[in-house]
Amino acid sequence: MGGSHAVVRASAEQRYKDELERLRADDKAKRPEGWLLSPRAVRSFILGDKERGISRKFYGDDPLVDRAIVTLMGHQGLMLVGEPGTAKSLLSELLAAAISGDSGLTIQGTAGTTEDHIKYSWNYALLLAEGPTPRAMVPSPMYHAMESGRLLRFEEITRCPPEIQDVLISLMSEKQVMVPELGRDSRLHARRGFNIIATANLRDRGVHEMSSALKRRFNFETVRPIRDHRFETELVMQQLERELGAVCAEVQVERDVVALLVTTFQELRNGQTAEGTAIKSPDAVLSTAEAVNLSYAAALEALHFGQGRLTPRELANQLQGVVLKDNADDARRMRHYVDTVMRERARRDDLWKTFHDAAKQLWQ
Repeated sequence: MGGSHAVVRASAEQRYKDELERLRADDKAKRPEGWLLSPRAVRSFILGDKERGISRKFYGDDPLVDRAIVTLMGHQGLMLVGEPGTAKSLLSELLAAAISGDSGLTIQGTAGTTEDHIKYSWNYALLLAEGPTPRAMVPSPMYHAMESGRLLRFEEITRCPPEIQDVLISLMSEKQVMVPELGRDSRLHARRGFNIIATANLRDRGVHEMSSALKRRFNFETVRPIRDHRFETELVMQQLERELGAVCAEVQVERDVVALLVTTFQELRNGQTAEGTAIKSPDAVLSTAEAVNLSYAAALEALHFGQGRLTPRELANQLQGVVLKDNADDARRMRHYVDTVMRERARRDDLWKTFHDAAKQLWQ
């Protein structure tokens, strides 16, 4: 379609095209068969290399990234598990972009995912016209990944019914897809470089538990929330400035205001205040990614309805939409936080007073 509007979000291989090309040009290390970059260069792409002008893209557990890269060189798949918003999908995308040059071979796990989505389906008009032929077959992302020797991303795998999950067992063991409609011996053998990166949310446990047979086909890595307050504040600041820059929004953002939001998120997430007082955590997702989304919305509110300066008032206004999702008890937990923790800090800090006064009106 025509038009000159920029896309909302380009794929990782498009966003970081220059960095990937630079790494490939300088990469002299040994590469696994089917990989576009060596393991060391993949690590540099994800964790950054200042000397070579490569930006850091994943913040958290660096050794986890090393283990993930090693896993993808082996025979087992990689399973990234963790709370929502801990950048599991981002890490999956970055690995696929660096290793295969294509992060788009993705299956989104849902209750409606079928075996056809994992293997192949048919163009029924062609099927009726000429029978089961290669031209009539519609390959799945899995089929394309095996055929070309690239990584497949399987998002939210535990959202799929168990019988659909178990379709992966033979595919991951035998590394081939049988196509009986094309003949008795018709099969696709996966090329070197093929593997699977799957993700699952810890909060989805009990939705569709994976079988032990399927679990054995994966190495599990847990992606944890960021715990360092200063580090998370800097990260939210960086991401917020990047988001605002993308839409040319000039908003004054002070670090202390963002730090206040990070403190709130960390305390509610951990169920404990900085002073050591136990509080009840909401069921709502209070991740770093959610903090970025909230601060971005608050900054836009400040730009269009305020004075162009992000204040705790805008943060309080947006906090309600983050916490109140689908659990009525979260409102009670948030009121308790406002009436105790915020109120006490408001007595000795002007920023917290503004935050408390605005939040109190919303959490009656």
